[in-house]
Amino acid sequence: MNMAHEFSVARVRPGRAGKTPVSIWDLLTWAFQVEKVQLDFDEMGSTAGERPGVSMEYILMKRGDLGCSVDGGGRSEPHPDADLVASALAALPEGCGGRRTAVWLADLARRGSWPDWGQGIRPRCEPVEWRNCKHGRYAVREVWRGPGRWPAPLLGKGDGYACRVVFEGGAREVAAARRAWLGWWSALLELQTTFRIRCDLTGFEVTADMPPMKPWQKPG
Repeated sequence: MNMAHEFSVARVRPGRAGKTPVSIWDLLTWAFQVEKVQLDFDEMGSTAGERPGVSMEYILMKRGDLGCSVDGGGRSEPHPDADLVASALAALPEGCGGRRTAVWLADLARRGSWPDWGQGIRPRCEPVEWRNCKHGRYAVREVWRGPGRWPAPLLGKGDGYACRVVFEGGAREVAAARRAWLGWWSALLELQTTFRIRCDLTGFEVTADMPPMKPWQKPG
């Protein structure tokens, strides 16, 4: 379960006469959801028109094999501020999760949803396997041959069976979800600090607004 975050495309627009105040999360969502910007972990290679291990001579040879040059397909370039957002996210320090967290944040921003911090996790006991029959759905059982089994002569027709179960939704799962939330929050704080110090966005001014650091804690 994800915690949905309200986001209005019409509300987040880069300012023209002045800069539009925006939270770091709304800025990310605007860049990846509206401007369709992409992460590029080899930005220098992209600027030069090449990738590691592929020279310009190789690219020209391949274009010659096609007998034409490849255009961009007619898509307009993203807003410069969106490019800056993608560059800052691609350069996320390893202490904040590095590239793995950057890809995760970009995916969340495209979907416009916050990560799950465990609010939907409940302790439960589930059968290891389910089966369906004409009478409905039932848990798979098997003849129990382990400790505590009664002697065969004492077992009735339907006795001697056991259902293997698994326990889910325990403290370990909740703790993992909360650690992931804190990692996401810390990465957002790093990006927020970057743009509030550098102030190099042309249409936006990043505010101090942040999602709650620990939403599982009650106020006060």
